Amino acid sequence: MIIESIAIIGFAILIDLIFGDPKNRYHPTAWIGTFIAKLTTITKNQNSTFEKVGGTIMIITISSVVVLLLSGLNFGISLISVDYISLILSVVIGALLLKTTIAIRGMEKHAISVLDSLESNDLDLARNYLSMIVKRNTTKLDKNHVLSGVLESISENTVDGITGPMFYYAFFGLFGAFVYRIINTADSMVGYKNDIFKNLGWFTAKCDTILNYIPSRLTGLMMVISAAILKNNWRNSYKVMIRDGKKTESPNAGYPMAALAGALETKFEKINHYKLGDGEITLTRDHVLSAIKIMKLTSILFFGIITIPIIFVLSILGWWLYV
Repeated sequence: MIIESIAIIGFAILIDLIFGDPKNRYHPTAWIGTFIAKLTTITKNQNSTFEKVGGTIMIITISSVVVLLLSGLNFGISLISVDYISLILSVVIGALLLKTTIAIRGMEKHAISVLDSLESNDLDLARNYLSMIVKRNTTKLDKNHVLSGVLESISENTVDGITGPMFYYAFFGLFGAFVYRIINTADSMVGYKNDIFKNLGWFTAKCDTILNYIPSRLTGLMMVISAAILKNNWRNSYKVMIRDGKKTESPNAGYPMAALAGALETKFEKINHYKLGDGEITLTRDHVLSAIKIMKLTSILFFGIITIPIIFVLSILGWWLYV
């Protein structure tokens, strides 16, 4: 089970790096997003308590459905009597499913789309592409703040779409990775502190904050190591992460963002919310390309330094997943 789990994660990362994301109609995370959208309209209510309960039931329902489906799949594979065929199927199907919770190449594709738009002097198109990966209003952002948004998104996505799923896969297998992504996806859709979603997204936001507490900080540390390997300013990365990691509204998002800002020796800014790093907000294509390299290396380091040791320790302790 140990080698099988490690192989599944390794192949999932490799598949993502080579092929990227499937189209939405074939993507389980997109299906989950559609399910959340449909249930959101049902759970909206004038009563704040009912909305909180409805939002909680929504997440529990979706998570339960996914866990049941995955359990059925595991049971089906276990019925195969030939051990090596069962093992091969388990690794292949597991890697393909885990890959749908990971988005390394997908984030790179979004970032490059923004860059290409800016290089074509189409700021409006760049703002539009950025709006697909951030929560903020992008309609009036200048070029530097558009690029800042891209860099912030790369650092946040490193947790949400890469290291977070790996971390919870190590503890709970596909169940952990998918439930994490359900909560993360729901938070990106309804986890807003505004009048429309503050009650409906209350449970989701709380869960997302709890689940990301450890992965976000470990990811920040892996970014510091990545910066050292890639000859970026790792000392500044660590300094800024410790100094500015708590400046964001989210208690978690600031750590990888600040680590990246420090590594690139620049400043990120979400207008009227926070500033991370030092210097002026003067950003270029090179900053984004360097950030993508750090994201990729951080993903690999997290797999090797964090995920694999967790799996080995849990197996020694007799954790249910590795018995």
